[in-house]
Amino acid sequence: MNLTTSPTHTPIQVPADTGAALRFITCGSVDDGKSTLIGRLLVDSKAVLQDQLAGVQRSGETDLALLTDGLSAEREQGITIDVAYRYFSTAKRKFVIGDAPGHEQYTRNMVTAASSADAAVVLVDATKLAWAAEVEDGEVVKRELLPQTRRHTLLCHLLRVQSIVFAVNKLDAIDNAELAFERIGAALAAFADAAGVQVAATVPISALKGWNVATRHADWCGYEGPSLLELLEQLPVTAQDEAVPFAFPVQWVEKFSSSADTSQGRRVFWGRVASGHVEPGQRITVLPSRQTATVAQVLSHTRKPKTVHAGHSAGIVLDREVDVSRGDWLLAPDAFEATREITATIAWLDDEPLTAGRVYWALQGHRWVKAKVARIVDRVNITTLESEAATQLEANAIGDVVLSLQQPLAVLPFTQSRALGSLVLVDTASHKTSAAVLVRPAAANA
Repeated sequence: MNLTTSPTHTPIQVPADTGAALRFITCGSVDDGKSTLIGRLLVDSKAVLQDQLAGVQRSGETDLALLTDGLSAEREQGITIDVAYRYFSTAKRKFVIGDAPGHEQYTRNMVTAASSADAAVVLVDATKLAWAAEVEDGEVVKRELLPQTRRHTLLCHLLRVQSIVFAVNKLDAIDNAELAFERIGAALAAFADAAGVQVAATVPISALKGWNVATRHADWCGYEGPSLLELLEQLPVTAQDEAVPFAFPVQWVEKFSSSADTSQGRRVFWGRVASGHVEPGQRITVLPSRQTATVAQVLSHTRKPKTVHAGHSAGIVLDREVDVSRGDWLLAPDAFEATREITATIAWLDDEPLTAGRVYWALQGHRWVKAKVARIVDRVNITTLESEAATQLEANAIGDVVLSLQQPLAVLPFTQSRALGSLVLVDTASHKTSAAVLVRPAAANA
């Protein structure tokens, strides 16, 4: 498996328009301070009311983590289990935050949050790492990151999260914070280089005290860059797949009331444009029936006629009655080659290991097809980043597999299109979500 898809540490080209709301997640290992960081951002941006603050007091102190840990089990155990979404804004931008759990057991929840994120803040707890020693027993110390730090970073990278920021937390609890930040930052940079992960920035913070979170903490850790919030205000949102030919998964079919107009069909096909755009006069092909038709009318989500682009909801009326149901795809003619075998990188999320020969439901858009695991190609070692031969994939493993589909699907590499390059595997018996599937380029299918 080759995780590298782009040069590392290339400066991000920030577009002029950063006014759109930024969706970002906080992730990393257990107790690295993710919930506390979000609580600090909410408090410092004045998104929390006084009565809410009063409700998270513990022994006279404000427990910021309780502002996001809403489940009773989370408050009782002091951990994050499900993804908690919070909203806040500054004078420059609006934000949607997803607080992802750090426990390995809940990696599937983290994957769900990362799949729609524009950016990820990967927290690193400085107090958990052996950063002090330079030489031990005559050998240079190799500074190891925690497994979940590595796993979550790799998953964000694989899921095409556009901006990844490392936030080194709890440096206020370390005597020589500058040296700790320097050495931990070097370990993070070495890991990112080896994995091919492009990093937007590495920022020293104290989520508990608010240092370098919303405002800069001058002359600390030798860091002279922007605060975390200032950085987030500048990050770009993920561009929609406008350059990819038109693709549209049908979510709902609406029937018109009886009409004498025979110049067009009497049904509206609703969904969200996955790629390209749609306008009246376009020719389309229906998958799987392969029938063709012309778009007679396009409606926006407010039912107004207009051209609709990728990422937005649309209602499409064709020029004639064609057999189209929920789960079908409307595609640009001759732009996609449907296939029944794909090679893909998967994040295995089920507790029961993946083995060759198993059959699952595969979901692409709103279409369900049976998928058989033809073979397991390899598994990535998250410590060494090397590919290893494997006969099965355990819970939270990342690996490459070949899937044989019962019916053909139109797919593109995930690096080219998030919508057409992603699937979900679901256990046919338990109906649990078993894997996130990312289609690899055609060269990998050979």
